[in-house]
Amino acid sequence: MASNSSKLMFTAIMILGTLTTINASNWLGIWMGLEINLIAFTPLIFKPKQTTMSEASMIYFLVQSLGSAMMLMIIVTNNLMMEPVSSINNSTATALAASLMLKLGMAPMHMWFPEVTSKMSWQSALLLLTWQKIAPLVVLSYVVEKSLVIYILVMTSTFIGAVGGLNQTSLRKIMAYSSISHMGWMVACMKMENNMWIAYLVIYITMVTMAIILFEKTSMYHINQVNINTLAPMEKFMYMSLFMSLGGLPPFLGFLPKWIVIQSLMGHSLYMVLTVMVLTTLITLLYYLRMMTMMSTINTSMNKWITEFKPPHKNLVMIVLAVNLSTPIVAVFMFM
Repeated sequence: MASNSSKLMFTAIMILGTLTTINASNWLGIWMGLEINLIAFTPLIFKPKQTTMSEASMIYFLVQSLGSAMMLMIIVTNNLMMEPVSSINNSTATALAASLMLKLGMAPMHMWFPEVTSKMSWQSALLLLTWQKIAPLVVLSYVVEKSLVIYILVMTSTFIGAVGGLNQTSLRKIMAYSSISHMGWMVACMKMENNMWIAYLVIYITMVTMAIILFEKTSMYHINQVNINTLAPMEKFMYMSLFMSLGGLPPFLGFLPKWIVIQSLMGHSLYMVLTVMVLTTLITLLYYLRMMTMMSTINTSMNKWITEFKPPHKNLVMIVLAVNLSTPIVAVFMFM
């Protein structure tokens, strides 16, 4: 296990890699930033004494290496090494989008993503679901406007993200499939609203961070590990608001970015894409409602094998509720 000083060093290098990618003005700089990020993140999730996390780090490294190799091959064969990010044609943009979607774990190149997430600790999963999305999404925003099949990939991601989470009991897999669905919505926003996808990303990171901190503090890994009937009413409402916000139900915070995407799709008369995305979001809401139902009706005698459940701290409860119910305030700032 890496020492604290090693973790600090690799975290700093990981941040440096992301910033290098964001600030790069040519494709070689972008590729180098992504590689620095990968080299730093892999040791952070590698635990020699834990077989599952070691396996997750190896799978992650191999998949990311494949995505980087695809990206480098496209850059070299099209003589884009020192070219500005805007100097690409439609076919090259589509190929680059495919390599970036592999790195992001978006459908149909998502098979590795839920499996790797389920083998990680909550801290590693938090980095994978939040920070590791930033650099590839920024690069994807450079190519998404010229990509020919982006709406097909968006619909595929929202569908897989919804259907894949239906039969899951692992909270980490559910969060992974939810991330796949959110990535589809984010890319759709990226296609139409220029920089509005950044606001979506910030809200997504906020929601996922709150959820994972809550799950880690309460030692939750599966949906049958807690009986919320033993919780105070405010804590029950906090769980409900968090899950409904992740599912995008109004009036919670998670609905706001999806509302923006829905308006944009209607403005561009993309009713087919809109219908698929809204219907798949209803499926996503279904498995969050299923989680709430199972957590409410579970018999306490069924989970004696589980370590004692620790209710969340009152301050954490109030923070989660305040953020999830802040939709009107956030909307005012977004549309000023």
